[in-house]
Amino acid sequence: MYALTLDQIQIFLAIVDEGSFTQAAKRLHRARSAVTYGIQNLESQIDLLLFDRTAYRPTLTEEGKALLVRARRIADEANSFRDSARSLASGLEAELTIVLDSMFPMPPVVKALTAFRERFPSVPPRVYVQPLGAAVELLLDGTGMIGLLQSQFTDMTVLKRFHMLTVDLLPVVAPHHPLAVFDGPIESHILQQYVQLVLTDLSSMTSGRDYSVLSSQTWRLADLGAKHSMLLAGLGWGSMPAHLVEDDIARGRLKILRPVEFDVRIAKLAMGGAYRADRQLGPAGQWMIEYLSGSV
Repeated sequence: MYALTLDQIQIFLAIVDEGSFTQAAKRLHRARSAVTYGIQNLESQIDLLLFDRTAYRPTLTEEGKALLVRARRIADEANSFRDSARSLASGLEAELTIVLDSMFPMPPVVKALTAFRERFPSVPPRVYVQPLGAAVELLLDGTGMIGLLQSQFTDMTVLKRFHMLTVDLLPVVAPHHPLAVFDGPIESHILQQYVQLVLTDLSSMTSGRDYSVLSSQTWRLADLGAKHSMLLAGLGWGSMPAHLVEDDIARGRLKILRPVEFDVRIAKLAMGGAYRADRQLGPAGQWMIEYLSGSV
């Protein structure tokens, strides 16, 4: 069994990138003979010619081309391994886990992650998306380091929190649904004749609790995307975050309803960041908290 080395892979890639043994030697700060010996040794170990040397400049053989992708992958993984090791040695987290409420707007999250990637390229983020109390439970049980959640679920001493934004909920229905004929306020006895699509979850935090349920007929879903699709299909009516349905409303795919009992105060969801007060955040997590709270 032959033992390939990272050095051999780096010699192989240097020759490919520089186009000659001489230039590869200069890049690696070695004698040309050392580069020649290194690639010959590699070819001998794998029993394949990686370069055709009959021309003035070495060119990859078909076998060399086939192995080039893997060689680059090995080099990239080695570099990532080195960077991660350095990060861990300096106290940086192995990854940053974020729990996201399904109603939280994505643009500020994407902006934060873009800046985070530039600042901490060796720390991969892991993002969990859950509705309502299920998202908070992932933060409380330690699955997530940082939560971007509905503030109504984070009012507890174990969490430190800060306000970020407010999400408006709009009751909507497809234009071909029977309720779409109503342009003004709709009485509750009319709404109760039709299915209301309601976002729900299996967490203990929301067990037995309903939010803005006005119909006696409900279909309950734990996925906001599924609810959106069912609304567009006309399977019922229900409330959605304004930022997710603005385009549908503008294009006529959904219509805003005006239930008499719809409380616009309840329909404004305060959203913010939170993290466990008893959990020490590393440099990456602390940076993200400061960025999200507007301190960076």
